[in-house]
Amino acid sequence: MEIRHLRLIKAIVEEGSITKAIDKLHLTQSALSHQLKEAEYQLGTKIFLRINKKLILTKAGEKLYATANEILDKLSDTEKEIKQLIFGEVGEIRISTECYSSYHWLPSVLKQFHLLYPNIELKIVMEATHYPLQKLQENILDIAIISDPIKDENIKYVELFQDEMMMVVSENHSWTGKKFVVAEDFIHEHLLIHSLPLETVTIYQFLLEPAKVSPKKITPLPLTEASIEMVKADMGIMAMAKWALQPYLKNNSIKAIKIGKNGLKRKHYIAYMNNKTYPDYFQHFIEFLQTEISQQWTI
Repeated sequence: MEIRHLRLIKAIVEEGSITKAIDKLHLTQSALSHQLKEAEYQLGTKIFLRINKKLILTKAGEKLYATANEILDKLSDTEKEIKQLIFGEVGEIRISTECYSSYHWLPSVLKQFHLLYPNIELKIVMEATHYPLQKLQENILDIAIISDPIKDENIKYVELFQDEMMMVVSENHSWTGKKFVVAEDFIHEHLLIHSLPLETVTIYQFLLEPAKVSPKKITPLPLTEASIEMVKADMGIMAMAKWALQPYLKNNSIKAIKIGKNGLKRKHYIAYMNNKTYPDYFQHFIEFLQTEISQQWTI
């Protein structure tokens, strides 16, 4: 009995007819009939009975079909393991972050990891940005990078880094003389944010909303460069992570102001499901991410 015979039996049973098995195995009618006769000759008994134009497994056929499944599954697993030994681990990691500013550093980190694991596909799921933990629970993500963890025993958090949010204003803004700003300072201001909903915006979530303060105007503007130009023209203010703001501060036309007396600091975490089994490369990616971030982006 050869592997091709086992594949033939499996195809006939699962496709439901010889005609469909022919299409799946890319054989001619005569070639399939010949292989089936070979298998029955070697087995010494019939594998199928034709009843009402349907092929029904005999007792011997049922035993052979069960064995075919076991052997072919084992063979498939072995082929995958051999490919991994030769070409490295194969798989994918779906990742997103709740903060658009994180996408400044994320692609470069993913690129570095891909050099080490070229057969691991890293997918950035942009549409999960606003609700990464929800998408994690729905199995749309494998990893979420977040700064606002929720209590859930099924989610594991690994601390990644801490950054500080700063307010960005023009050099002519009235805040430039302040050491820091508080919620009440925003009442007459035009606040530029990256996107809605407001509850996902850090400055609103941790400063304005707790103080029940609403700025005079709020405008979503998804392009950081456009927001910076608005700020330069004294047409609005914006909050931005200190590390991401550094390149723009080289231009003296904008200033960075601390938020609150002690600053508005955020801890970022890697979040993943605690009740799932992951392949080895998954943990390797988390360790790589921690190392790269601690070396380059920790504030």
